[in-house]
Amino acid sequence: MNAPHPTAPLREQLYRDMDPLNLTPLWEVLHALVPPQPASPCVPALWKYEEVRPFLMRAGEAITAEEAVRRVLILENPALRGQSAITQSLYAGLQLILPGEVAPSHRHTQSALRFIVEGSGAYTAVDGERTTMRPGDFIITPSWTWHDHGHDETGPVVWLDGLDIPMIRFFDAGFAESASSKSQAVARAEGSSFARYGHNMAPVRHDAPFGLASPIFSYPYERSREALDRLERDAPVDAWDGVKLRYINPLTGGSPMPTMATFMQKLPAGFSGKPWRQTDGAVYSVVEGNGEAVIESGGQSWRFAFSPRDHFVVPSWHTARFSSERGCVLFSYSDRPVHQALGIHQEERLS
Repeated sequence: MNAPHPTAPLREQLYRDMDPLNLTPLWEVLHALVPPQPASPCVPALWKYEEVRPFLMRAGEAITAEEAVRRVLILENPALRGQSAITQSLYAGLQLILPGEVAPSHRHTQSALRFIVEGSGAYTAVDGERTTMRPGDFIITPSWTWHDHGHDETGPVVWLDGLDIPMIRFFDAGFAESASSKSQAVARAEGSSFARYGHNMAPVRHDAPFGLASPIFSYPYERSREALDRLERDAPVDAWDGVKLRYINPLTGGSPMPTMATFMQKLPAGFSGKPWRQTDGAVYSVVEGNGEAVIESGGQSWRFAFSPRDHFVVPSWHTARFSSERGCVLFSYSDRPVHQALGIHQEERLS
């Protein structure tokens, strides 16, 4: 004999009675907690540089780099306004530094990347070594390393800041410290880290200078571009990615930072890519050329025509495909290393 079916009033009374004890029934939220597939609250979005740049220049008039500490306009996901996040785990912003300015030295547990978008001649310094910033260069600031930025030449310099701020916030593990001086003392010649670790070689006796992060903190664009051009000419072009390479930590073969992976890809002229989706949401910066991204999820579709210096985001488990009539180069970063470390990363290459 089956037990009598509980009535709705009994359940409602149960919920009311146990609420003061901070109890809630799993069966009311189970499908949301363990969904049949990822259901990101984030949405695809595109930031056209020609629209964003005037506001960066106005910010340069409204506040100094020293007063702001970092003069940055945050790229907020339209579905996450007020959270300083472009995905639920990643932060993105565009930072401006003007001639003669210094963004003062500090350090924090959050890992950071810089991808240079406009201008040359500014520098970033990491634990006593400076590197000059040029468009297309990828620079990292490993967790808890002193870093400052300065500009001794002419014209504005703008770069993309990518950080794991929302991820660190989730773990309640954020710390920061300001230095006693605006700029750190230079202890090593520019290019020292690349000379030690950037030529498929390493010092015979050494420790990893930045812990789990790459000992190279500046990856020049000219090297990346040369590799992409060579592969486009001499190797098969991937039907989904074109020609795509990942930046690595030369000591481990893994990602340059433990929480963020970075990539550079070239879509050859006439490329019409097949669709794909992955659990790691990705942020893109357009380096050269023009193209189109078509992104779909849950019956919705977004079509972005992108140009140099534009930025866009493809959230987790959104189907995307890229095309380019004349060819283009894209830099991107995602939280893939964390997915892989947890054994939860999935990717589908669709036909």
